[in-house]
Amino acid sequence: MSEPIIGLIMLSIMVFTIFLGFPTAFTLMGLGVLFGGATLGWQVFDLFVQRAFFVMSNDVLISAPLFILMGYVMERAGIMDRMFHSYRLLFGPLPGSLAVTTMVVGTIFGIASGIVGAGVTLMGVLALPAMLRAGYSVSLAAGTITSAGTLGILIPPSVMLIVYAATAGVSVVKLYAGAFGPGFLLSALFLLYIVGVCMWKPHLGPPLPKEERSMGWGKILWDVTVTSVPITVLTIAVLWIIIVGWTTPTEAAAIGALLAFIIAAMYGRLNWKMIAESVRLTGRTTSMVAWLFIGSSLFAAVFARLGAQRTLESWFVGSGMSTGTFLWLSMLIIFLLG
Repeated sequence: MSEPIIGLIMLSIMVFTIFLGFPTAFTLMGLGVLFGGATLGWQVFDLFVQRAFFVMSNDVLISAPLFILMGYVMERAGIMDRMFHSYRLLFGPLPGSLAVTTMVVGTIFGIASGIVGAGVTLMGVLALPAMLRAGYSVSLAAGTITSAGTLGILIPPSVMLIVYAATAGVSVVKLYAGAFGPGFLLSALFLLYIVGVCMWKPHLGPPLPKEERSMGWGKILWDVTVTSVPITVLTIAVLWIIIVGWTTPTEAAAIGALLAFIIAAMYGRLNWKMIAESVRLTGRTTSMVAWLFIGSSLFAAVFARLGAQRTLESWFVGSGMSTGTFLWLSMLIIFLLG
């Protein structure tokens, strides 16, 4: 059996294994070591070490743990709790007000954190019990939380955009500039869908009861301002200096982490327990990102060494497939794997 065929078999097993739900990082690493060992021998372990060293020496990836730390500090600071309750009163008269609040707060937290897991967990704790008590549809409540919590993967400062930039060798600044529009458009479409469905079928997401909206509008607006201004300042400070080129993404991430600690101190939530928990979670999440990067790098190196990459390139070029068709096919594959 030729080496390109072995590489294509490795690719097929990778797709099948990911469909089964096995962790992507360890799937890529395992297949890279297995097929690389079968064809390259012990040299595959030298390649493994080189790929790991490359990850540790990549300057772009330094910003990932700093942005992750910023997100966990913002989560532990308790700002989102206050923001959720204030926005819940602000959007109270709207159909599906709790779902609208969840989507708005989830979008804001995605901007402030750049990570996914914390957003889904936090919104699940804050919003799901409130929506179920209010009689919301379980499918609407769960769908709103998962869609709002995962916007952090797209809206800057997304950590996954940093990983993609380091993998593809493209500019983080350009990726951030290009991700704003799709991220906010997706959030706006989610909001329109929630309001539209709740207007069409009010029982799926009723407005907030009047007895829970007894607070005056002045107090509501004040609470919204108090909870929104710190995150707005943090977001503008971090993203603006990246987009205009005043700092590198790593320097901006360091500034964002420092501002997150300052905001936590302003809210009276900064203590050694909170810091230790944030650092521990940051280390765990960063390790997951690093292993994913190492696994994908090792898999790609073995795949190219076997000649499978050239085989696929020749097939696509020889098929006469247009650029648009190739783009749609790539998006379909990514959608199915996702």
